[in-house]
Amino acid sequence: MPEHGKKYRKSIEKLDRDKLYEPAEAVGLVKELAPAKFDETVELHLRTGLDPRHADQIVRDAATLPHGTGKTRRVIAFATGDLAREAQAAGADEVGGEELVKRIQEGWLEFDVAVAAEDMMPFVSRLGRVLGPRGLMPNPRTGTVVKDGIGRVIGEYRGGRVEFRLDRTGVIHMPLGKVSFEVDQLNENLAAAIDAVVRAKPSGAKGIYIRSVSISSTMGPGIKLDVGPALALAS
Repeated sequence: MPEHGKKYRKSIEKLDRDKLYEPAEAVGLVKELAPAKFDETVELHLRTGLDPRHADQIVRDAATLPHGTGKTRRVIAFATGDLAREAQAAGADEVGGEELVKRIQEGWLEFDVAVAAEDMMPFVSRLGRVLGPRGLMPNPRTGTVVKDGIGRVIGEYRGGRVEFRLDRTGVIHMPLGKVSFEVDQLNENLAAAIDAVVRAKPSGAKGIYIRSVSISSTMGPGIKLDVGPALALAS
């Protein structure tokens, strides 16, 4: 395994690896310890007590971060007629029906989020094998399949709405913004993210739902949060 770089090792020296930090203190540290020259993403990681092998313990939802992620997301919309016009007005990067489905089947994947009108799903379902493994398939559970209000959904995803899901190891990962954000902005995004995960607790959850919480920058060390105060951020 490759060794960590000098900047990473210097950062981790300032961190008490055995301490569970209060959320606000951890946010300040993640900014201080970010070692890279570029504007790193701040990431949230929650280890759960869920078993992803059971359908009633799967988590897949979305959170709206009040200060966004610091990244403009490319959003496409599968829609026709009035909904297509609404999607275009909301700033969707690409809007289309069957022709957009065909374009993706031919290999075009230059987008971050796909939103679909409900009546387009019989056509969009053809893309399951392409979009599913990439986490790009429109899904009613995350609000990306809509009967109306497609413009609102596109606006949210172009702003601060982010999807999250349980991975194979029972962990949920989510971006919280950039290291360049103010501490207060990251604190508010952290609170919104944790609140969304708490609300998404599945019906089949047994025992402890959230076992550990940590944050890190893209290239920085993980900082463990005290779970109690972290979960107390949920409104």
